[in-house]
Amino acid sequence: MNAEKPAWILKERLFSEDHMFTKLLGYAIQENLSETYQALYYAREKHAGQARKTSPFTQEHIPYIIHPLMMACHAHALGIRNDQVLATVLLHDVCEDCGVKPEDLPFSDKVRKSVALLTKPDTYRNSEEDKKKYYEGISTDSTASIVKALDRCNNVSLMAPAFSTEKMISYVEETQEYVYPLLEQLKRGDMEYNDAVFLIKYQLKSTIETIKAFILKS
Repeated sequence: MNAEKPAWILKERLFSEDHMFTKLLGYAIQENLSETYQALYYAREKHAGQARKTSPFTQEHIPYIIHPLMMACHAHALGIRNDQVLATVLLHDVCEDCGVKPEDLPFSDKVRKSVALLTKPDTYRNSEEDKKKYYEGISTDSTASIVKALDRCNNVSLMAPAFSTEKMISYVEETQEYVYPLLEQLKRGDMEYNDAVFLIKYQLKSTIETIKAFILKS
């Protein structure tokens, strides 16, 4: 006999974008994070009017800026205080989604380089060859690697309801093949991120295994 489904309300908007923006702005001022400060305003301006994908079970409008803001709050809570890393977190989708070229970003060379590595080229077709080349580029840069891991962690935690089963299976397989190795490389090669990597791995792997279990049982 099938169990009756609970009358739950699916909540996809977990935090207020205004609260997160103000929180990060305070950190940027207190910790002298000048690029993070600039990136907060720049990302909010560029993503204005854009929305996150949501599931068919909710009518919530979720401004896209919630995604980079949540990632930046996550990074800061993990102890990441590097100005360029936090700025890259906030800017990681600006070029791909807002028509800005990486070389035109009004930020440092380090930030521009990391954002460029995270930006899929116009020729990207999601083939295995494209994925391999994309992730190989990211793996050459510790900032791009930690940002990609945070991005995937946020997406598998909150985007699963909006994905089809086929899309979720592809996402899980890509995570296992390409994102897990980025975390292993960071753990071995950059002690600065050791604790953060452990916590990201825990959240990412536990979420992935839960998703796999539900897919296998469906």
